Amino acid sequence: MEVRETLLPGVGVRYEFETAAGGHLGLITRRDGQVDVVVYDAADPDICTQVATLTSAEAETVAEILGAPRIAERLADLSREVPGLHSRRFEIPAASPFAGAPLGSTRARTRTGASVVAVVRDTEVIASPTPSHVLLAGDVLVAIGTVEGLDALRELLLRS
Repeated sequence: MEVRETLLPGVGVRYEFETAAGGHLGLITRRDGQVDVVVYDAADPDICTQVATLTSAEAETVAEILGAPRIAERLADLSREVPGLHSRRFEIPAASPFAGAPLGSTRARTRTGASVVAVVRDTEVIASPTPSHVLLAGDVLVAIGTVEGLDALRELLLRS
């Protein structure tokens, strides 16, 4: 799918694309964090037929709703395409030495060869978490690696 990106000086960025059903949609991400969801007229793409303005919190919620399943779907696809690559989810138990600690303190990739690619906290998905991201009891880590690396990551996270 082709997404056209247009800088709107002083406003933000507009992203436009055509849907498979022939619709013309746009998202305008404003500098203040608001997002306008725009539906254009099918006959005249210069005419806007509907606009829904989302606050930054509402836009983040929509992104989380759409993003979490997409991340899991893409990891599953990747695992099927690359022999030997697997994905797993690990919940951080309250007894874990890493509950309340930054992700980097696990040294997961160095110690196990497995990579943490996302953290799920309640309904929030943090894709590509930074080493400074603080893990909390109940967080679910999404990791990719070999079976052996993922097993080692499980042991590392459960160690008390």
